[in-house]
Amino acid sequence: MSGSLEVRKFLWQQDDFTIRHSPTVPAQRTGEPSRVSDDQVHRARIAVARGAQDADDCRLLLDMLGLAPAEDGPPAVQR
Repeated sequence: MSGSLEVRKFLWQQDDFTIRHSPTVPAQRTGEPSRVSDDQVHRARIAVARGAQDADDCRLLLDMLGLAPAEDGPPAVQR
């Protein structure tokens, strides 16, 4: 249980840091969407697996988030 509490605390600190250090006017977006790296997908899958209740829950969450391995190429989040 302390692991999920630590994760929440970390995420809260990151959100707080982002809010305090973000510019008042957001930067203009370019036409090119940012790409999700293989490492980011791996870390996201690990985070989902840690929070899942069982294998079926993990599979469902990964699919809903576009992180499930695809049979025909990269996961949906990287397309």
